[in-house]
Amino acid sequence: MTSPETAARIAALLARHPVWDGHNDLPWEARMQVGYDWQGLDLAAGTDGRTHTDIPRLRAGGVGAQFWSVYVPSDRPGAVTATLEQVDAVHRMVETWPETFALALTADDVEAAWASGRIASLLGAEGGQSIDSSLGALRMLHALGVRYLTLTHNHNTPWADSATDAPSAHGGLSRFGVEVVRELNRLGMLVDLSHVAPGTMRAALDASEAPVIFSHSSARAVCDMPRNVPDDVLARLAVNGGVCMVTFVPGFVTPAVGAWRTEASEAARAQGIDPANYLAFSEFSADWEQTHPVPPTTLADVVAHVEHIREVAGVEHVGLGGDYDGSSGFAPELADVSGYPALLAALADRGWSDADLALLTSGNMLRTLRDAEAVAARLRRERRPSTARIGDLDG
Repeated sequence: MTSPETAARIAALLARHPVWDGHNDLPWEARMQVGYDWQGLDLAAGTDGRTHTDIPRLRAGGVGAQFWSVYVPSDRPGAVTATLEQVDAVHRMVETWPETFALALTADDVEAAWASGRIASLLGAEGGQSIDSSLGALRMLHALGVRYLTLTHNHNTPWADSATDAPSAHGGLSRFGVEVVRELNRLGMLVDLSHVAPGTMRAALDASEAPVIFSHSSARAVCDMPRNVPDDVLARLAVNGGVCMVTFVPGFVTPAVGAWRTEASEAARAQGIDPANYLAFSEFSADWEQTHPVPPTTLADVVAHVEHIREVAGVEHVGLGGDYDGSSGFAPELADVSGYPALLAALADRGWSDADLALLTSGNMLRTLRDAEAVAARLRRERRPSTARIGDLDG
């Protein structure tokens, strides 16, 4: 239980330094549940029981900025069109509740949203399939407000390796993949390394002139799952200046759940289901769970990841990326977006200062985006938009 004194301390902290979360899949839930009709998913009235996210719970959780994931499955055709529909949905969500949300394209926009009492709404494209190996498509996503690109989702792209797919011939990033990173730097879009293979992480850190992020990843040393970040990469993140935003997803946080997920993946493969197929595996695992209960996840499991990343990378390089509406089975205290104060209170009770907590909630992400914007301003003076094509570089 959080003491009244700690609760008051966290409330005061969040009023000054609200949470900036790295990844929320509400737009995909809006697609699946109501075909993007926001009248059918009334965030102002509350959507408890339908989603993890609505306006009352965002306010209760102290959320002041959110990267809304504009995600589409990585193994389906038509990813560019589907991504554009996701982008449109976020724009219309902001337009539907302008008193609550403000579209943010820059770090200054985020601070302006806070000053007006609104939640800064940024967009992140989850997976390189969203650009169909086209730098022109990448630039158009930037023009529409997308401010990070996750290089892969569950499957490899033709130019980058995923953590959950077989290694490809280019072993991380191809030459075109390096060019994608360079163009992201020039645009001021963040390179997001969640979901990518460790070789891709290292290659991207080699190539990037700007800070990178992990929008929703945890520590591999704490939970040995391919989606998590190895310690050597966390150490390099400190040099790079980026941030690892800890996810709350049980399979990437709790070792016992990770083992359950591995067992379920093997059972899915035996039935001809690809565990990297998010929708098919989600349906399979829901049935599997009926006879193979999932071990519980606790708040302490999440705390362990936050503190390990702090220990390895430093307090200036850790953030929060819950992955709400993209998973299930969260720790009870973190069951939805209202749960961030419980995590912050647990850290406060373990000796985190207000200054440390302020970096975790949003200070680190604000600095990272500002630094990426500064790099982009320089690179735009130094080089023109890349016209490279994947066939030119990768054959």
